[in-house]
This record gives sequence, C-alpha cells and structure tokens, in this order.
Amino acid sequence: MTRSRVVVAGLGDTGILTAIHLSRHADVVGISSKPGLVSGQELGLRLSRPDTWARDYRIPFDRFRKLDRVRTVHGSLTAADLGERTVTLTSADGAERVELFDALVIATGVRNGFWRRPGLQSPTDVDRDLAAAHLRLADAKSIAVIGGGAAAVSAAANLAATWPGKRIDLYHPGERALPRHHRRTWQNVSARLRGLGIGVHGGHRAKVPDGFACDEITTGPVHWSTGQDSVQADAVLWAIGRVTPNSEWLPAEILDADGFVRVTPELRVPGHELVYALGDIAATDVLRSSARNRADRLLAHNIRVDLASRPDRAKRYTPPRRRWGSVLGAQHDGLQVFAPNGRAFRFPAWSVDTVLQPWIVRRGIYGGIRDADVPGSAGHRRRRT
Repeated sequence: MTRSRVVVAGLGDTGILTAIHLSRHADVVGISSKPGLVSGQELGLRLSRPDTWARDYRIPFDRFRKLDRVRTVHGSLTAADLGERTVTLTSADGAERVELFDALVIATGVRNGFWRRPGLQSPTDVDRDLAAAHLRLADAKSIAVIGGGAAAVSAAANLAATWPGKRIDLYHPGERALPRHHRRTWQNVSARLRGLGIGVHGGHRAKVPDGFACDEITTGPVHWSTGQDSVQADAVLWAIGRVTPNSEWLPAEILDADGFVRVTPELRVPGHELVYALGDIAATDVLRSSARNRADRLLAHNIRVDLASRPDRAKRYTPPRRRWGSVLGAQHDGLQVFAPNGRAFRFPAWSVDTVLQPWIVRRGIYGGIRDADVPGSAGHRRRRT
C-alpha cells in the first residue's frame, strides 16, 4: 500500500516535532533553509554564551534519531500551488526543485530581529552570525535593551549575569514588561533584574529609525516617542517584537491581513483539504501560541485521522489565555518556570544538565538525540537532499 506523502515546510522547533510524530505513518519530507535546528528560543543565552546555547538549541538534523525516516531538503521555499499539490524551492546550489505532497504542514515561522531570519544558511553562516552578535556585545561597555517581551527581558538578564561589569539597561514601553504574562511573573522577574544591577525603565517607547527593520545591533542614541531624554549606549539590542511572517511563498488567499496563515481550531487551512499551519505563522490566537504549547502532537493526530478519512476524530487546539514557561532560561541557581497564574517553580541547577535536557527534552520530547562527538552521527541512515 502506498503511503501518503506529507511535506513539512519549515523545520524549526515545531516543524521537527510534527515531522517526528508523522514519520512512522507517512512518507515525510522536511524542507528547511537551515542546515539543522537553529532554534528561536533563549535569546539571552544565545547572545551571552553561544557555545552553551548551541549544545541544546543548534542541532544538525542527522543527530535526531526519529528523523531517520524523514527526507530533509535544504532550500528556500518560493511558491506553493495548493491545487496542484506542489511546493517549489531553491536549493543551496541555486537549482529550482518541486516537491509533491498529499498533505502540507506550513511551519515556516516568522522573522524577528537579527536572530530569526529566513534566508538560506550553511553551517558556516550560522557560526558566523552567532559569533558576530556575541563579540559585538562582549566589546560594549554599555548595552541598552529595547523591548518588553520575554526575548528582551531574557537578553538583559543573561547579559548582566555573564558580564556583571557592564552597564545594562532595559527599556520597555508599558507600565510593566511581560504584558502577556501574569502580573506575578513580572513582579518576580523584575526583582531578579534589579538584583543583577540592571536598570529597568518603564514607559519608554523607542522611535524606530525610518527604514530600520530592528534586525541588527546598533549604537546609540535611542530617542523616545514618550518624551524622555535620548539614551546613548555602546550597543543597542532591539527586541521590540516586530515580527513578520515568512509567508511570501504562500498564496494570498490563505493569509490574514497581517500575512499570517488563517486556521481553524483543528489547525486546518480553510478551503484547502489536507493543508495545515502550525507555530508562529499560524493565526490561532492573538499570541499565536501553538508554537509554545505542544500543538505539534495534536496536529499530527489530526493529519493522521484526515488521511484515514476520519475527520470527525480531529482534536481542537485551545489557546491559553496567558504566556507561561521559562522567561530567563537556565541560570546559576536553576531553571525557573512560571505557570499561567504566575506561580513559579524551579528545577535545581544540577537537574538541568542531568535530568531536564538529557531525559525530558532529548529523549522524552525528541525521542533521542545522538551525541555530537560520534563521527558522522549515523548520517548514513539519513535521507538528505
């Protein structure tokens, strides 16, 4: 019996997990502009300690044991014909390729700042970007972090913890940062920021220079539309949440006014059979929260029942009302995680590297990741084009 072919467009955090869940039930093709997982998570750790970040958030595809059944394609998506059931991409050598699908998962995410870009990259390109941002901040005596979301808060905290001698200030536009989290979360985190010596300045809304996409680290001054005096800093890190969906390759009819993919509660794209969207590109709710709430398993279930002509058995995704989870990432005293009600619980420091990452994440969530020091990482088992 011929198995259905599922194309997963985008192999970030959610795309990889969806491909893993489907790989035993269909012929899965994963398309990525990156040479492996280059996660958008933990910006603060990525900037301050890139080698530590890369251990858990930058992983070649051939190290994922449960991707062995998945054919990965390195290329940039350029078009989708949902009627003809094809996607078109440009591969690393510049050649145009067409992939056929029975079902399509759109998981190409968003671009945001300099750390989430959609362009085609080699391993060398990724290494260069990681090193450049780290060295730029390492050389600065003063750093201004602009933004009030988790990325900005995490960046400020981790930079201060790594370089306690630098002057680091966080400027956010509202009464409090982390406006999508429970108020208790910000109360807890703000106390920690001040304990690290970070200047926390609310009510500062930055004027973004004309034509600037907030996609590079700049040098001050920073001007404010809220009337405060300008601020000068050796390095200005823009993390204001100016996200743009990576949807240029998709037909306009499936997009909302902001360019995100419209979906039903089952994560189906309306009007197109066996086409789905997941993650930051999917307009599930105002927070586009399916990327952070393990909707990958729900989507894989729905694809399987749809392929089996049992659509009545599909499950519905229910978005949370507030953001939850870790804000600062692993710190010297452990990993603090916040519940939706703002209550915090902590994994002790010793457990992060001995239990959480190897057992819960690598084995439990991803189904096993090979050691980096194994020659070839069993690459001969992988299907890659």
